[in-house]
Amino acid sequence: MRILFVSAELTPLAKVGGLADVVGSLPKALKELGIDVRVAMPKYEIIDEKKYQMKLLKEKIPVKVGPGQEFVNIYETKIPKSEVPIYLIDNLKYLGKDGVYPADHREEIFRFSFFSKAILEIFSALGWTPEVLHCHDWHVGILPGLLKIRANESSKSEEIKTVFTVHNLAMQGLWSRKEVLDFLSISGNETSSLKVRQPGSYGENINLIQQGILGADFVTTVSPTYAKEIANRAYQAWGLMETIKSRQENFIGILNGIDTDYFDPSTDLYIETQYSSKKIKKKIENKLALQREMGLFESEFLPLFGMVARLTFQKGVDILTEITDKILELGAQFVFLGTGEKRLENMLLRVAGKNHRKVATVIKFDSVLAQKIYAGSDFFLMPSKFEPCGLGQLIAMRYGTIPIVRATGGLKDTVKSVIYRKREFGEKRVEGEGFIFKGYSSDKLLKTMKRALEVYRDKIAWQTLQRHIMEKDFSWAVSAKKYIELYKKLIKR
Repeated sequence: MRILFVSAELTPLAKVGGLADVVGSLPKALKELGIDVRVAMPKYEIIDEKKYQMKLLKEKIPVKVGPGQEFVNIYETKIPKSEVPIYLIDNLKYLGKDGVYPADHREEIFRFSFFSKAILEIFSALGWTPEVLHCHDWHVGILPGLLKIRANESSKSEEIKTVFTVHNLAMQGLWSRKEVLDFLSISGNETSSLKVRQPGSYGENINLIQQGILGADFVTTVSPTYAKEIANRAYQAWGLMETIKSRQENFIGILNGIDTDYFDPSTDLYIETQYSSKKIKKKIENKLALQREMGLFESEFLPLFGMVARLTFQKGVDILTEITDKILELGAQFVFLGTGEKRLENMLLRVAGKNHRKVATVIKFDSVLAQKIYAGSDFFLMPSKFEPCGLGQLIAMRYGTIPIVRATGGLKDTVKSVIYRKREFGEKRVEGEGFIFKGYSSDKLLKTMKRALEVYRDKIAWQTLQRHIMEKDFSWAVSAKKYIELYKKLIKR
């Protein structure tokens, strides 16, 4: 099978969130299972051309937009430590500048609309046409519809099936319908999905994630529970519950995995000391090193809570900061890493400012420090209001760091609640993977964190729990096979 992933992000070339991790690791798993899988993404200026050796494949491919046309070049590199080709689509005007996501939302909309239109022009230049176009998130939501329009002109395009994966329904890509359609040189009457209109702040809007859901042959999202939530809970569907329901016969949730070669504490060169489930005591050296680096009191006995996140409204920062003082009174420490909404950044900075040597807050994107936090923390915090899948809890468990999560989306699917009880004759027992709470409130989070600290104080039970979660399989092995079955069914249709 010939599969082309189309995405705005890919780890490690250009990463902002979990989308990049999925697109950087799932194709590797598919390749190992014999699939001819490739990836297309924009060639941003921020991509390190010296680090990722690029070969120019084709120059000056015309792309019609608005009243005129632009040109793109295609460069090729590979996903590191794999044979998966990456096609980098080069156009400085629309795709190169301002990082991955321009601050101006209009520029962002036109960037990815142009990228989607350009994808249709690369197949003949490559001499390779995919059987399935796997589109990821709102950035390329218009692509299935554009492909259907092209199918009327070319029988070869008609053979291409489309899968659209919703990574986060809250991020939708809304803009003036007329402006987007004029830019793409289409009327909007070519397909049923393009005829859909939404009222809003830009007048008559087009919603790009809605276009992907309606226009693709099949729709997936990143966990089974999230698939149920967005189909049945209005507050999680962000106005698109009926759209999701209309695709129920061609919609499933497939759980994300992680790159277990990259996230491996026994080989990770970014952390202080490598360790494994059989050498779990060495993990403490990473904790002491993290405390030193962050300026915290250095002690193996003080419980350390870590958090690595894009600081958005969904991540639970508000309920967490309401109770940090109460947890600190119990002798705990915190390390926060992330960037995002200024309001949430300031919340975490204030907590650190008034708790010198007990709390460290780092406001930036730092993949190396993230690895150190996964390895050095005792607990990993994800008290999310909603979480489509979440990769942080999977990475944390890979490093023997116990997750504390809310029962939503992929967090519910991947973390089984810890059962801790004393047995007769003083023997103790612990089962499960992490500590879970249901209602979104600081009181419920506080109660859960206190329960976690109770288990932490029982070192035999604690190390048993650490070893257990490190030995779980969070690779793409199972989910990659589910995607292959989906691709096969689509191609046979």
